[in-house]
Amino acid sequence: MKVLVTGGAGFIGSNFIRYLLSRHRSYRIINLDKLTYAGNLDNLKDVEKNPRYRFVRGDICDAGLVDKLAKSVDVIMNFAAETHVDRSIMESGSFIKTDVMGTHALLEAAKKHGIKKYIQVSTDEVYGSIRKGSFTEKSNLSPNSPYSSSKAGGDLLARSYFVTHKVPVIITRSSNNFGPYQYPEKVIPLFVTNAIENKRLPLYGDGKNVRDWLYVGDNCRALELVLRKGKAGEIYNIGGGNEITNLELTKMILEFAGKGPELIKKVKDRPGHDRRYSLDFSKIRRELGYRPSRDFKKLLCETVGWYIRNERWWRRLKDGDFRSYYRRQYKRN
Repeated sequence: MKVLVTGGAGFIGSNFIRYLLSRHRSYRIINLDKLTYAGNLDNLKDVEKNPRYRFVRGDICDAGLVDKLAKSVDVIMNFAAETHVDRSIMESGSFIKTDVMGTHALLEAAKKHGIKKYIQVSTDEVYGSIRKGSFTEKSNLSPNSPYSSSKAGGDLLARSYFVTHKVPVIITRSSNNFGPYQYPEKVIPLFVTNAIENKRLPLYGDGKNVRDWLYVGDNCRALELVLRKGKAGEIYNIGGGNEITNLELTKMILEFAGKGPELIKKVKDRPGHDRRYSLDFSKIRRELGYRPSRDFKKLLCETVGWYIRNERWWRRLKDGDFRSYYRRQYKRN
């Protein structure tokens, strides 16, 4: 099987490529990534010479390039997205372009070339906030940030291509991912690396916002199940079953990093900050056999340890040298 993975130099995409190559020796992967600030070829150094892996630098909004690549693959898995809520509040245009227009280009190519399966990798944030209970795949979409709205737009467009054009679309919606190779603007790697540097950890509001945390390796296992056994036209929620407040999370990070609570700095809450996310992921468990793997605290501790051991990886990102570094790196490759 030949798979086009878009956004494969990012956090979840790079972890998924590594996972898929290790699990399926007959699979071949094309990684299409624009290499914006969050795309990093260092994430895939260990597989870059694998004969079953090929990297292509490009934008999913480039319909001509997407069409050319789609001719030769069986499956498209769309990880490519602008994803950071804070950035979407400051500048939403790039989110609409990538998450909606880019999805449109991919769907058009999937329709034209008879792709066997198109998987739209999305987020629980499209459902909005929930006070009690959990969102199911049948819950209404009620996004509250430009980021989640752009992802919801891509999801609805993908669904329409299944209904109208019979493109074999599957949508996955996962809760907050964590693990190695996550760009250090996200809360866990930001807080871990700040703690290592003895910098303050900026905690929004009262810190009581609740998130369900999903280890990226578990998400990769779920996505591989969807790739192999998922049914066209279906939506699958992927959760971790680890709901905690941001304050609890922050205290755990500090404990595992060997630092004290005096590093916590409460800051003004961001606009439209969702209070609680919660997914009912019984469908993927029941139909595809997905189970989260291990204890959350152990996985978080391992993740903190990864950032401690891999300071060279994140240091250049936080020091602001990434763009010039990457230009040099890309020329070498």
